[in-house]
Amino acid sequence: MTTVFKHPDELLAATGRHLGYSQWLQIDQQRIDQFAEATGDRQWIHVDPERAAAGPFGKTIAHGYLTLSLANLFLPEIMRVENVSMGVNYGCEKVRFPAPVPVGSRVRGGGEIISAETVKGGVQVVVRMTIEIEGGSRPACVIDTISRFFA
Repeated sequence: MTTVFKHPDELLAATGRHLGYSQWLQIDQQRIDQFAEATGDRQWIHVDPERAAAGPFGKTIAHGYLTLSLANLFLPEIMRVENVSMGVNYGCEKVRFPAPVPVGSRVRGGGEIISAETVKGGVQVVVRMTIEIEGGSRPACVIDTISRFFA
């Protein structure tokens, strides 16, 4: 379920609020291969299922940056800010990759508002997005995303 803020100013009182979770997304080889093609990162642990089967993970794994990029898919699923003229991704403060994402895994994103502050024309919010692997003991990726919402 999406957490809805009726105006960017509502973010200012939401520090510490958990936003919920996105839908689960299965990571298939096609998605991994398309990311490899788009970025030029064709390392065998990502794109060679036969070689990867004998490698350290037993199968191919998603690129760390593919997992990171899913924050852009998951964030709008868990949070929406209304009455804005524009929202922009401003960057990331911190990114970690505690666990690999094996092909065939399902992942989802959960978020918590870490901070929010007024900026010229709007509000800047930092959301700690944790991308978890279904059944995993460690997250795949933890990102402190920075977004700006302008009224």
